[in-house]
Amino acid sequence: MSDIDLRHLRSFLAVARERSITAAGTALHLTQQAVSTHVRQLERALDVALLVRTSRGVLLTAAGEELAAGAATVVDDVARLVARVRAAADAEAGTLRVACCPAATSLFAVDVADVLERAVPGLRVRLIGAQDPKHELALLTDGHADAAFMWLPVGDVGLHHAVVRSDPRSAVLSTRHPLADRPELTLADVAHEPVVRPDVLTSAEAERFWLVDPRPDGRPAPLGPVVPLVADCLFEVGRGRGIWLAPRPLEVLLPAATVRWIPVVDAERFDLAVVWTDRAPQAAITRLIAEVRTITGYDQELHPV
Repeated sequence: MSDIDLRHLRSFLAVARERSITAAGTALHLTQQAVSTHVRQLERALDVALLVRTSRGVLLTAAGEELAAGAATVVDDVARLVARVRAAADAEAGTLRVACCPAATSLFAVDVADVLERAVPGLRVRLIGAQDPKHELALLTDGHADAAFMWLPVGDVGLHHAVVRSDPRSAVLSTRHPLADRPELTLADVAHEPVVRPDVLTSAEAERFWLVDPRPDGRPAPLGPVVPLVADCLFEVGRGRGIWLAPRPLEVLLPAATVRWIPVVDAERFDLAVVWTDRAPQAAITRLIAEVRTITGYDQELHPV
């Protein structure tokens, strides 16, 4: 049997998914002829028929169905292997790739990268923008980042972490809310308020922490609407559909005229951490943690307000 070309596997998977060579070509940005050629070459390499072409598209043979069931895993495994190889090369070359959500790190990430590069000759720090914690976790687990800045807890995902900042928690309320004029709140004050939930967290443990669930008296947290993005929480809160419990620093980056951010004095603080994988260069991670703590003023014994 001849060697199998990954390009041919990708083309076949697209055809299997779309049930059309033309549609597969569109999805892959290839011509119909190129996709058809890739599939024929794959059939010759395997010495089997994979497709039956009809006037309405294609059907998979039994062999084609078997290949479609297993080939996606092979392609994904190779992509992850390539990412790990590149990560190893970057580490050897002195590159540290750090995933950042702007909402959590814009106040210090650039400064930290600059300080690290000045302090460690030959080190290159690459900041990789991430949309939300789920995206950060994907960058770490797929090998596209060595470390990330994430609020804890992340969940049991096999990563290491070190806290670099401690942030107080705020309740975000509509300006029309009866409690909106309070200078501070307790969890008892908002015990019956439904909590808006952005669908960006990495685990059930993380969601419970953001919700403060269960509450100190053992009752479950009232659940409000789920929204796709962090910024969408402000729209729901502004319209009076619930409150949001969030780290205080987000107020600077997510201002809104229709909401108020009020400290919750008895709620557990948010810990922002450097999170990293086993593949990350340990010396660079150690220096990264130290420099971030210097910039944020974090003290493991005394958490600053």
